[in-house]
Amino acid sequence: MIYKNHWPSSRKSHFILKSINSILTDLPIPSNINYYWNLGSLLSFCLIIQLITGILLAMHYCPEVIHSFNSIAHIERNIYSGHLLRNLHANSASIFFLCVYLHISRNIYHITWSNTITWSIGITIYLTMIITAFVGYVLPWGQMSFWAATVITNLFSAIPYIGNSVVLWIWGSFSVSNPTLNRFYSLHYLFPFILTGLIIIHILALQTENHSNPTGNQSEIDQIPFHHYFTIKDLQTILLISIITFFIVTCIPHTFSDPENFIKANPLITPTHIQPEWYFLFAYSILRSIPNKLGGILALVSSIVILYLILILKQNHIKTTNHRPNLKLTTWLLSTTFIILTWIGSKPAEPPYTTLSLIITTWYFTSLLILIPLHSKKKKQ
Repeated sequence: MIYKNHWPSSRKSHFILKSINSILTDLPIPSNINYYWNLGSLLSFCLIIQLITGILLAMHYCPEVIHSFNSIAHIERNIYSGHLLRNLHANSASIFFLCVYLHISRNIYHITWSNTITWSIGITIYLTMIITAFVGYVLPWGQMSFWAATVITNLFSAIPYIGNSVVLWIWGSFSVSNPTLNRFYSLHYLFPFILTGLIIIHILALQTENHSNPTGNQSEIDQIPFHHYFTIKDLQTILLISIITFFIVTCIPHTFSDPENFIKANPLITPTHIQPEWYFLFAYSILRSIPNKLGGILALVSSIVILYLILILKQNHIKTTNHRPNLKLTTWLLSTTFIILTWIGSKPAEPPYTTLSLIITTWYFTSLLILIPLHSKKKKQ
């Protein structure tokens, strides 16, 4: 009886326990939020999987050009359950990005970027994920890994005056070679911990604002504690994602893998069609839509930076798209645009795909810069 009386008071008085309690137990949440708001917990779950599997894989990986490809084969064939470990790390990255894209689309659809700090940190987390995933994709040192690194790093040469120097600095040599692999390995190990810190800051920033809900009503009247109702809902979706991940890892582990990457890197043989992982295909499509190299890079960077600029275009009086049919249609078309760009990115850089990518890219920027602000504009009474 003494223990039961002591625990509730201690968890609200002790600094660390008080912080955990305010986030996981007594945090007031709108009672009408749906499963679309469970993406935050799913992202945390995916990050934990990535951290654990990444650390275990790093114990056996050798960041040397001569041995890196063979070390991956060693992990999959000679380490106990190594193939499961490696497939879990690779496939959970795809699920991680899928949840991120759904999370961003939900925020855009429900106009939930009212907190500038929270939104900015969230987009910074996304950029950090992109860098982490890209340098990690190079580590297996397969054909697609090598040539993806060569093509993407060469893009920096388009920067006026300093482009070539930047490329040589990234390579650490005169080509993509052993120094490049070592640098990418160091970054891939470091960035997940930076990502973890940013996510913690992101979660703490969420506590300073009223939580959004499907109706856009920010009233503090209809709210309930996070635990038990929402923890159970989060556990349900985590269980569902776990089942899906287990099925992919055990039954179809190479669904998202490129067959070229099962061949050891050869600088003398260029793959017929070079493409990144599926979660980069939309950006790759935007890059190829502009014939000019520098123009393509600017379009690629702008496609991400524009998510920061959306803060400038926001309308504080608009809390949801539910009562704005035109705005709702625009956000749905924007999601469709992302899917089409992803599909085009997987196709060869030739007509009609190049023309189509230019049209869809133009629509992407038009939607974010013109249509969404226009449809969000307050109507005169």
